[in-house]
Amino acid sequence: MQHTETREALINIRALRAQRDLIDKAAAVRNKTRSDFMLEAACQEAENVLLDRRLFHLKDEEYEAFEAVLKTPVGDSPALRKLLAQKPPWES
Repeated sequence: MQHTETREALINIRALRAQRDLIDKAAAVRNKTRSDFMLEAACQEAENVLLDRRLFHLKDEEYEAFEAVLKTPVGDSPALRKLLAQKPPWES
């Protein structure tokens, strides 16, 4: 996740020394700075969380309506084309 733009947003966190040392060791193995390692790991986890929103609860009637929509052929949909052209949430 290399970006050429200047980083302007500041993120501060407090950690235990043992946590910092662990992160530093892992960053060294990857030949990265602590900041780069932490930012890369945090962004990867954020993407995973956003992509993993797949569990939701529906009542029987809602599930049947949902299933009917899934079985309906898509065809040409301007709304779908617009949605697919948008940036993913983690890139916004």
